[in-house]
Amino acid sequence: MTEQTPVQPHPAELALARLRAGLTAGLTVEQSARIQGTTPEEMTADATAFAAELNPVTPVTPSPRSGGDRGSDAGVTAGSFAAGSAEYERKHPKREPVAAPAPGQQRPNPFLTTTYSMESR
Repeated sequence: MTEQTPVQPHPAELALARLRAGLTAGLTVEQSARIQGTTPEEMTADATAFAAELNPVTPVTPSPRSGGDRGSDAGVTAGSFAAGSAEYERKHPKREPVAAPAPGQQRPNPFLTTTYSMESR
């Protein structure tokens, strides 16, 4: 009797098994492409280990923001555009325009310099 060589699975079957193992472990399609193994059991074990590395059990605390909190220092509770516009209008009230002085009441420019012209000769 002759020894039979083990039948190698088709590459498409391996890709499908890799994708199934990755999706059941909660990985994306791109992350599932990194799974290693030759049997579905090996791929499932690698997928769960890879998912555990990507999603740690202890959450990472975000670093504090420089300059403190934004938004609450403005005193506006609603975070909409209208609320920001109302806060700006409150801090910067409209002023009535000042009428231009009459021609006789205008002050002369102190920086105006007289120049010599050739016409005075």
